[in-house]
Amino acid sequence: MSFDRSSAGDPARSLELLWRAPAAPRRGPRQRLDVDRVVAVAVALADAEGLDAVTMRRVAQQLGVVPMTLYTYVPGKAELLDLMLDTAYLRMPRTDTAGRPWRARLSAVAEENRALFEAHPWAAAISTGRPPLGPGMMAKYEHELSALDGLGLDDVEMDAALTFLLTFVQANARSAAEARAARRDSAMDEEQWWAANAPLLERVLDPRAYPTAARVGTAAGSAHGAAYSPAHAWEFGLGRVLDGLAVLVEGRGDAARNGTP
Repeated sequence: MSFDRSSAGDPARSLELLWRAPAAPRRGPRQRLDVDRVVAVAVALADAEGLDAVTMRRVAQQLGVVPMTLYTYVPGKAELLDLMLDTAYLRMPRTDTAGRPWRARLSAVAEENRALFEAHPWAAAISTGRPPLGPGMMAKYEHELSALDGLGLDDVEMDAALTFLLTFVQANARSAAEARAARRDSAMDEEQWWAANAPLLERVLDPRAYPTAARVGTAAGSAHGAAYSPAHAWEFGLGRVLDGLAVLVEGRGDAARNGTP
């Protein structure tokens, strides 16, 4: 299975680029590009056309240089991907939630990441099991951990709770992107698609063979006007994620009040 993931290139070179470590001076004419401009063009291209459009050749064309020139700044697409993702992280708005209840703080973190994926849909498609350890990633991680600090969780639990929350946000963003793509590719919204296909479905589907599926599917479709509602999936799913974390967080609070470890 082929998929895009962060930290897939040369780790040493990626870290140097992410933190903009000073490069050895080069002889020759003054360079007219820099890493920031290359990354900005790549991000704009991904935003407009998707991640598949981001190739070294295409980015070079957008910059008006030959592809070999681009390799002077970035060694390959894998390292460029790390730079794009970290740049998106660095520019994320960060809500000050100090003093607010923990559910409100985590909801703010979730909404910030949802906004990130709406602005940069390609970012939701990238596997970040090995995250780009740049300034954007570290600032994001520090900020998001603050929503869990002081709740009685140990460090491993804080990391796991944040991962649990962000995994839901990323999965929801992918599903929402797929729903948008389906509407775009079919040139029909959900209501139009079901209107076109319902007559055939009624002919081939015997509700007596699938009574529960027929009943529940009809109820959900009537409620959402579609088989899948990204907005409802977000609201319902985020609530259940927070309910699940409440078992851990509130359990720690009860243990502290009772003086148990």
